[in-house]
Amino acid sequence: MKIETKIYYPSMAAVEEAARKLQDVAEVTPLTVSERYSKEFESNILFKREDLQQVRSYKIRGAYNKMASLSPTQIENGIVCASAGNHAQGVALSCKLLKIKGTIFMPAPTPKQKIEQVNMFGEEYTEVVLVGDTFDDANAAAMEECERLNKTFIHPFNDEKVIEGQATMALEIIDQAQHPIHYVFVPVGGGGLSAGLSTVFKELSPNTKIIGVEPKGAPSMSTSIQNKQNTKLKKIENFVDGASVKRVGDLNFDICFQNLDAMITVDEGKVCETMLDLYNKDAIIVEPAGALSIAALDQYADEIKGKNVICIVSGSNNDITRTAEIKERALLYANLKHYFIIKFPQRAGALREFVVDILGPTDDITHFEYTKKTNRDNGSAVVGLELKSADDLQPLITKMKLHNFYGDYLNDKPDLFQFLV
Repeated sequence: MKIETKIYYPSMAAVEEAARKLQDVAEVTPLTVSERYSKEFESNILFKREDLQQVRSYKIRGAYNKMASLSPTQIENGIVCASAGNHAQGVALSCKLLKIKGTIFMPAPTPKQKIEQVNMFGEEYTEVVLVGDTFDDANAAAMEECERLNKTFIHPFNDEKVIEGQATMALEIIDQAQHPIHYVFVPVGGGGLSAGLSTVFKELSPNTKIIGVEPKGAPSMSTSIQNKQNTKLKKIENFVDGASVKRVGDLNFDICFQNLDAMITVDEGKVCETMLDLYNKDAIIVEPAGALSIAALDQYADEIKGKNVICIVSGSNNDITRTAEIKERALLYANLKHYFIIKFPQRAGALREFVVDILGPTDDITHFEYTKKTNRDNGSAVVGLELKSADDLQPLITKMKLHNFYGDYLNDKPDLFQFLV
């Protein structure tokens, strides 16, 4: 006999109860029109600004709702979580507000700025423990402490109360929107937000299309939906750290499989391009996951024309030390940054010839590694070039080959390229 398993869906009553709990805790973040993106896509583009929460992400919603539901015994024993970012900050603030002692496990390489933020929000109610090199290491240590000391684990996404807390964002959006909502683009990591938000929209605004967006290097939900079962990826790209997980939550997968109208992925380079665009043109600072929904608009340019579209800006906890990498990835994505092995004749004036006769007037050398070798006709250098236009690449390569400077092109050789970017 086959046993049917019932899929959990957050009830509207549970979401409304979560909203009441969060009334004096989470900000009712603004739903603002983006004039620039609206003009570009000939539609009405609005940003749900969860980056303006006190902890600079939506994670406070789920963390607080979960912790506010704990029993007196669970509160007395304390809580544990594992996180390298936004979830840790949401849990830390919840610990202080609810006066619950919490231990937060973070990987040892976590940037100092994130650790300081967690300590600031949690104050004397939280202790940060740095362990291992990866999130998986920190998570294993957190689970071990839970079992050893009978503490409650606060999961970042695969938990009913967490999902119900994240779902409160959808209530706000529907209340704030002045026109029917045709599309919502939502970033997907573990799936807590997309599960909660999509459930509320299917109940209160069923004609709205919910589009989940993942980074290209971590397509966990996309792969799972394609396989029709929750699937763990063997390897992921961690750059979009707020939305990069190897396996989405089981609860979240079941809901998203039923509710999402589509799952798409966005190249990490496009995410970086969008982050820089938002900062330079709109003075909006977002983390990589916070830019995902906006970076996805290009893929729906035809469908959203003339429509009311909401992009969830999920967070702004961006580490400033990543700025150089963000710019580099954006230039590579735009086909403006290129790395070559250049063969220089071992004679005086060879570099000058390369700069004057090969490079165009707007080409810029941004990377140069060269060591002169004896008893050789040619010496190889690794050279990084930034171009003003992607159309300049092929003429540049042609001139290199014509003058016998061309050695190799490195952008499409990932084993070598990883040492440069």
